[in-house]
Amino acid sequence: MAMTETIVQGHCDERFEAVREEFARNFAEREDVGAAVAVTVDGEMVIDLWGGYADAARTRPWERDTLVNVYSTTKGMTALCAHQLVARGQLDIDAPVASYWPEFAQAGKETMPVRWLLSHRAGLTGPAERLSVEEMRDWDRVCAALAATPPWWEPNTVSGYHALTFGYLVGEVVRRISGRSLGTFLRAEVAEPLGADMYVGIPESELARCADIIPAADQSAAALARSEAGVHPGIAAIAHCPMGDVNDPLTRMAEIPAGNGHMTAHAIATVYGALANGGAIDGTRIIDADAIELMREPQPAVQDLLLSQIIGGRDWQWGLGFMLNQLGASGPNKRAFGHGGAGGSWSFADPERRVSYAYVMNKMAGGTTGEQMRSVALVNALYGALDQT
Repeated sequence: MAMTETIVQGHCDERFEAVREEFARNFAEREDVGAAVAVTVDGEMVIDLWGGYADAARTRPWERDTLVNVYSTTKGMTALCAHQLVARGQLDIDAPVASYWPEFAQAGKETMPVRWLLSHRAGLTGPAERLSVEEMRDWDRVCAALAATPPWWEPNTVSGYHALTFGYLVGEVVRRISGRSLGTFLRAEVAEPLGADMYVGIPESELARCADIIPAADQSAAALARSEAGVHPGIAAIAHCPMGDVNDPLTRMAEIPAGNGHMTAHAIATVYGALANGGAIDGTRIIDADAIELMREPQPAVQDLLLSQIIGGRDWQWGLGFMLNQLGASGPNKRAFGHGGAGGSWSFADPERRVSYAYVMNKMAGGTTGEQMRSVALVNALYGALDQT
C-alpha cells in the first residue's frame, strides 16, 4: 500500500478501491512510468487518478493537468466530430466523399461513400507517394496526395487500419463542411463545452504540460509494414506517411487527427461519459442520443489487413469510426465502443451501464486494441466493483 500512497494521486470512490490498487500495481509490476485513469458512472467522475513521472529520467512528476499523446485514441474524438455533423444533417455518411471534397473524385474514387472512410475500408492507408515528416505537417499537401491516390485494394472488400490517414480523410470532410480544421472543430464543439482538456494540435502555450513518450521496441504500424515479408502493399503504404518524433514540439503542434491528440484521462472519460449517458453530461449536450447508435453500428466483419496481424488472424468488425468491444477490453458489454492507441492507451463508453473509462500513459508497449494488461487489469477491477454494487 505504500506504493499507492507515494505514487497514486487524485480521487477514487471507496467502492472502486480495487481499481486504485491495480493502478498502483501498474507502476510496481507492469512498467508504467507515468499514467492516469478516469471513470464516470451515471455521469459522475468516480475515479480520477494519476501518478508517476512525465519523463523517462523521472524528474518531472505527472500532474493532474499533464497532457500526453494518446496516439489512435485520438481517432474516437475525430469520429465524434464527424458524427456531430451527421446529427445536424450536414453530413450523409452514405453520400460520396467527393460531394463534400470534390478533388477526391480521382483515381476511381468518384462514388466512394464517407462510410468507408469511417470504417477503414477505403483502401487509402497511405498516399501513393512517400511523404516526408515535414510534409505530413502540411494538411493541404497530405490531403492532395490522398485525393490523387488510387485505392490499394478494392474498397469495401476488406478493411485495413488507416493508422494515420484516417484523420486526414475524415478531418478533411469535417473541414470542407464546417470550414474549420479538425483540431479547431474539436475544441469548439466538444472540448470547450465540456471543459475537457484535449487538443489535436497543441498550442505552443501548452507544450510545457506534455509528457514525453517513452518508446519500447519499435512496434509502430510503419515498422510492422516494413518488416513483414509479403505484406500487402496497402499496409506497406503506411510507411509513406511518417509522423516523426512524437516528442518534437513541431509534431505536437501539427494537426494529425488519427495519431497525435494530447489529452488527459479525465478529458477523455468526460467525453465518453456524455456518450454513455445519451449524449450529455453534467447538463451539457454534445450530440443527440440517436446518433450514439450510429457510432456503434457494426460494419461487416472482415479481415483487417493490419489488425489481423496483431490479434491473430481473426476477423475484425468496426463501428463507424470506433472500435467495438470484440476482445472484452471494454468489460462484459459487447455493445461498448471506443478506441485505443498504440502503446496501451484505451477508452470507451458503455451506454447500457452508463460507464465511461479512459487510461493514458507515456511508457509504450505493444498493441492498440485494448489488450495491454495495464488497462485490462483496471477494466476488470472496475467491472468487478460495479457488479458488487
